[in-house]
Amino acid sequence: MRATLFFEQAKKELHLPQDAKLTSAYQFGEDPDKLAKLVLHRIKTATSSAFDLYEGEETDPIPKTGVYDVILDNQDNPICVTMTDYVKVIPFKNVDSYHAYCEGEGDKSLNYWNKIHRDFFEKEFQKEGKVFNPLTSKVVIEEFHVIYPKK
Repeated sequence: MRATLFFEQAKKELHLPQDAKLTSAYQFGEDPDKLAKLVLHRIKTATSSAFDLYEGEETDPIPKTGVYDVILDNQDNPICVTMTDYVKVIPFKNVDSYHAYCEGEGDKSLNYWNKIHRDFFEKEFQKEGKVFNPLTSKVVIEEFHVIYPKK
């Protein structure tokens, strides 16, 4: 089942407004299956992305509060629908331990978050011909909750 159909099923079962729209469907990071499971089990309730890479015609828009997304596994199968609760753009160096914990990865510490995200962003920036600087680069931090499937 593809993301759009999955969202329409959720919309019907949850009695969401008819005009509710799916904003995006995406995989998380380098291990989409593992991260999608963390979201599905309500362990991962936040994410972050590189603000500086939201440029150009082919990029997704910056996340907004109140929107619906479908989280996909590594085969692009829908796992769950989320609703975004909070979005803020901050310097990478200002991400705090609360956000790191909400991302739900590894030991949930800020040290772990810093290491894996620095490595990830360096690779992503390099693909775009840019240089990631943890002292000056900004990130979009986002909090969300799973609305479908219901537990």
